Amino acid sequence: MIRVVVVDDHDVVRKGVITYLETEDNLEIVGEASSGKKGIEVVLKEKPDVVLMDLMMENGNGIEATKEIMTKLPNCKIIILTSYYDDQQVFPALKAGAFSYILKTSSADEISDAIQKAYQGDTVIEPKVANKMMTSFRSQQIKPHEQLTERELEVLMCIGEGLTNQEIGERLFIGIKTVKTHVSNILSKLDVKDRTQAAVYAHRNGLF
Repeated sequence: MIRVVVVDDHDVVRKGVITYLETEDNLEIVGEASSGKKGIEVVLKEKPDVVLMDLMMENGNGIEATKEIMTKLPNCKIIILTSYYDDQQVFPALKAGAFSYILKTSSADEISDAIQKAYQGDTVIEPKVANKMMTSFRSQQIKPHEQLTERELEVLMCIGEGLTNQEIGERLFIGIKTVKTHVSNILSKLDVKDRTQAAVYAHRNGLF
């Protein structure tokens, strides 16, 4: 039997999920809770195999609860079951230790399947969430300076040499206003505050 705890502050949702899961032969609902704080208490007491965890709840949200549970029960599989899939929810939840991430638009069969797979060690990620993860992963593989245009790289080289905007314009044969635009774009793309930090970045990354 797979021992399950359901944590959700919406009684209708929680009871509905539990009612369906109880029809599954190999699933046993060993506890439920309507808040993150209460969920932690129930999970630590019952030590289930899998937890269905909502995110947005009063008196302790799902991310905080997930982090606390994983600290004390690292082998417990927590499945986030929520309506939210924005960056402010997805990445903190996964970082807290969530094993799977599915939406409340999932069918009852899909929720049951996610529990079965989690128990077997297989992660289930909602496609919309998976796309966000892949986008984030790809962006992390691209170094900031690789986003610069050829002209912006030329301006960055000049900044590294300590040239003023006027001197950069004269060297590259462009107007002072254009130089300022390039400098602004460079600072933004490199995520630095000023020209000095931009020059330091360029030297540290061997761009000279």
